[in-house]
Amino acid sequence: MAALRIVVSGHVQGVGFRYYAARTARMLDVEGAVWNRADRKVEAVAEHRDPFVVEDFAKRMWDGPGRVEDVQTEPAPGGYSGFEIRRT
Repeated sequence: MAALRIVVSGHVQGVGFRYYAARTARMLDVEGAVWNRADRKVEAVAEHRDPFVVEDFAKRMWDGPGRVEDVQTEPAPGGYSGFEIRRT
């Protein structure tokens, strides 16, 4: 399984970004989680057996609601089942 940690910055909290990420994950059959961070960024972990699907998920974060200014990715540990929106 391939997994990425994705950090999205800009005006991405309070605009439905986590719900956008969850819908995108369901559409691509990606497992993982998404949550708001205290620094006003949104963080997600995305996991799939095909690394190209994980990369596609990360690229789609640029199209989320609000005003995305940057999307950073790095490898992450996997082990998720389903995709959850974590409350903060």
